Amino acid sequence: MSMNNYLQKIGVIINENRNRKGLTQTQLAEAIGTSQSAINRIENGGQNISVEMLMRISDVLNCNIVTLNHSGKMNFRVHGGKKLSGDISVKTSKNAAVGLLCASLLNKGKTTLRHVARIEEVNRILEVLNSIGVKTRWLRKNDLEIIPPARLRLEDMDIAAAKRTRTVIMFLGPLLHQYHDFQLPFAGGCNLGKRTVEPHLSGLKHFGMRVDAESEYYHARVEPTTGDRIILLTERGDTVTENVIMAAALSPDTTIIRNASPNYMVQDVCFFLQKLGVTIEGIGTTTLKITGRSHINTAVDYYPSEDPIEAMSFIAAAVVTDSEITVRRAPIEFLEIELATLAEMGLQYELSEEYAANNGRTRLVDITLKHSRLIAPKDKIHALPFPGINMDNLPFLGLIATVAKGRTLVHDWSYENRAIYFTELSKLNAQIELVDPHRVYITGPTRWKPADVVAPPALRPSVVVLLAMLAAPGVSILRDVYSINRGYEELAQRLNSLGAEIEVITE
Repeated sequence: MSMNNYLQKIGVIINENRNRKGLTQTQLAEAIGTSQSAINRIENGGQNISVEMLMRISDVLNCNIVTLNHSGKMNFRVHGGKKLSGDISVKTSKNAAVGLLCASLLNKGKTTLRHVARIEEVNRILEVLNSIGVKTRWLRKNDLEIIPPARLRLEDMDIAAAKRTRTVIMFLGPLLHQYHDFQLPFAGGCNLGKRTVEPHLSGLKHFGMRVDAESEYYHARVEPTTGDRIILLTERGDTVTENVIMAAALSPDTTIIRNASPNYMVQDVCFFLQKLGVTIEGIGTTTLKITGRSHINTAVDYYPSEDPIEAMSFIAAAVVTDSEITVRRAPIEFLEIELATLAEMGLQYELSEEYAANNGRTRLVDITLKHSRLIAPKDKIHALPFPGINMDNLPFLGLIATVAKGRTLVHDWSYENRAIYFTELSKLNAQIELVDPHRVYITGPTRWKPADVVAPPALRPSVVVLLAMLAAPGVSILRDVYSINRGYEELAQRLNSLGAEIEVITE
């Protein structure tokens, strides 16, 4: 059967199910973030349609348009060894989006988040929010409308969806002033080893919250406290800081948070809360002074800032394939140390003049990557809390080390298991020496070879393997890429727009 015949059959199925659902083409277009004319072309078999778009339409119409396989696993077939060229714009931040979705629980009015990345992590949180009574609706251009009920149905929470994301732990802060006895399932997400929730509980106890860990869930009980408070966080964690900030936002007293994370997603949550009328001083520093409101009911419209980790992914893609591309809308404040480290290794690049993100606060630049010959750094590469090298950027710096001449020590001290995933690159002929679960030596430059690899069960390591496959001449397979879809929207298609050749396939 020809491709046109397949497209026509798919179009007929979509048309029939849309009409059965009682939706117009315009309503379906708004729900999946496209135009009415695009839906019209799809239904008439006149437009190619990606697997991701099929999945979106299937979700809205509540039907399986195409049965791809029994497992539902998505794989990438990568035809590597190709140079990349052109420019690509960074999408808004995954980690900001999940924090803002949790922060929307503070607001009894309508929240509209603009240009939200349509990724699996966001989908899981939306499933949780919908299950407890929050109405969410995708609008045009990936805008997301959120309307809470008068009272959340926490007892109806979608446990399966909640367990597939670590974000659910950030419901504690927004809920503690609204509900004095509730349960949350244990957090899930990437398989990076154990991460304690104790710092969250230590910070939130200042608001009268006590949390007991039962067999499969956290049982939260709250005896509200009043008065100004000073909270010293025992860990400068991003989600810990966001949780305590959100708790402070619904307290009319003044809260001072010390040892707070000033990282990008924390700043986004603070900017959003300011639009809700919360007073916050010290944004971008490790000391925050917050005077909250006892009740928030405001129609708010907010643009999350761009994702520095996605920007670093594209930088690494250019370097590992020895290509010249321009990465647009990169949040430079959260990439400066990484770029300085790479400059010492010999990376050549140019920065545009700075300009403001849509939130009016975050500083953006365009980064043009040049052909470069890299050498291993003199010192080890390791991450630190902001403004140091970002924890999530460390895997991409390790990938870049594979094409640098010499031996690089990468120290990933924050996670129990993530450094081990660098050994996956050895399947593509990289020289990786595992010292212990936190440290690896990487010797370059690498003569890449294609391979068949199952994606690691963690987001950034999976993307690192995919980018290495772009550099390996020949055909590689990356299997079960759900981890990538958790944090990147249509990554294969966007890399293909730069000249990569990645096919979405199924087993």
